[in-house]
Amino acid sequence: QVQLVESGGGLVEPGGSLRLSCVASRSIFSLHIMGWYRQAPGKQRELVAVIASGGARNYADSVKGRFTISRDNAKNTVSLQMNSLKPEDTAVYYCNAVAATVNYWGQGTQVTVSS
Repeated sequence: QVQLVESGGGLVEPGGSLRLSCVASRSIFSLHIMGWYRQAPGKQRELVAVIASGGARNYADSVKGRFTISRDNAKNTVSLQMNSLKPEDTAVYYCNAVAATVNYWGQGTQVTVSS
């Protein structure tokens, strides 16, 4: 069992930056995939970025070049640096971890991009 707690969401103007963090309740060394998903009102949850235990990363086309995902196994943390934010990035962002065939989810953190 893994509990995931997100932080770092908030209100930011277009073009601004935010950094989301997700802390796991135990070592993430064995969590072979960790990532971030988001869900905007009236839309399905979608993948934003994932990172494998070996460091391979994958991003949604809509965030490539603007978002960077990283993981720190020593701190049991996965982070998402978001730059050049756009209004369409507004959503609840969820941390995700995969261990074997089990998916774990955090409670989510709201990101609002608005002037």
